[in-house]
Amino acid sequence: MTDITAIGEILIDLTQTGVSDAGIPVYTAFPGGAPANVAVAAARLGAKTAFIGKVGNDAFGKLLVDTVSKNGVDASGMIVSDASNTTLAVVSVEESGERDFAFYRKGFADTLLDEKEISVKQLKNTRFLHFGSVSLTDEPSRSATLNTAQKAKELGAVITYDPNYRASLWSTLKDALYYMSAPLPFVDILKISDEELVLLTGVEDAEQGTAMLYERYGTPLILVTLGADGAYFRLKNNTGLVEGFKVKVADTNGAGDTFFGAFLSCMCRMNKLKPSELSEKEVYRMVLFANKAASITTSRSGAIPAMPTLDEVVI
Repeated sequence: MTDITAIGEILIDLTQTGVSDAGIPVYTAFPGGAPANVAVAAARLGAKTAFIGKVGNDAFGKLLVDTVSKNGVDASGMIVSDASNTTLAVVSVEESGERDFAFYRKGFADTLLDEKEISVKQLKNTRFLHFGSVSLTDEPSRSATLNTAQKAKELGAVITYDPNYRASLWSTLKDALYYMSAPLPFVDILKISDEELVLLTGVEDAEQGTAMLYERYGTPLILVTLGADGAYFRLKNNTGLVEGFKVKVADTNGAGDTFFGAFLSCMCRMNKLKPSELSEKEVYRMVLFANKAASITTSRSGAIPAMPTLDEVVI
C-alpha cells in the first residue's frame, strides 16, 4: 500500500543561480513540478510515495524519471512520450529569494497526460491522492487529473489539493478561478498560500478566509502558508497560527510543496489518515514540523535538491 500518490506536472525548473562575470544570468536545471515535489518531500521524510505524470523522451525527461526514483518515489506511473518534449519553467530569483516564472509548456508532455494512461490499480492502493491546479490548465491533463481524483476518492483515498496559481498559465483570471475552484467540493485537505486565499475568497485575513471556504465547501482541514510568518490552520471550527523559522533565504522554490509533503508524512507516520482523526494539538505540532522542513528548503537552491531528510527536521 502506498501512503501518498501525487498526480500532475513534473518539469525542469531552469532556475537562476547566479550571474556570470559578463553580467549574464546563469541558470541550473533543477527537477521540479509541485505534485512531484510533494511526493519527493514526503518520501524523504519517511512516507511511501508514488507519482503519476508525463515527460518527454529526452534528456530532461530521463533526468526527471531518474530523480523521482532515486528519491524513493515509485515512478511506475510516469509516462515517457516520444511525441512531446519535457515541460520547462524558467525561474528567475530576486534578491529577496522570491520567484518569477516563465513556462515553456503549450503542447508539452505534462499537459498531455491522458486518463487512459493511469492505472486504477494504483488508485486502489493509495491512502492519499494529491494534485494541484497547474494540471487543470489544459486538456487532456485537466480531465485526467479531476477524474482520477474523484475515482480515488470513491475508492477510499483522502484527497489533498494545492490550488497553486501561476497567472501566465491561464488565458483569463475567470478561467483560473473557475478551474481552481472546481475540485474544492470533494477535497479533504486543502493547502493554500496567503495570496491564493485572497484570490479565492477576496479577503486577506486567514481566519475569515478559511471560514468562508469551510462554510462554502465543508473542507475538513485547511492549511494556509504565510511565508516567513509560518502557517495558519483550520480543523473545522478549531484554528491556530503556527510560527515560522527564520533562515537566510536562498530560494523559495518548493517551500510550499515541502511544507505539504512534510505535513502529510506526519499523518502517515502517526497512522492518522483522515482529518477527523486529528486533534487541534496534533495539527499544531504537524504544522510546526512542516514549517521547519519548508524553512530548510528555502535556505538552499532548487526545489527537490533542497528538500530535507527526516534527521534534519528537528523541532
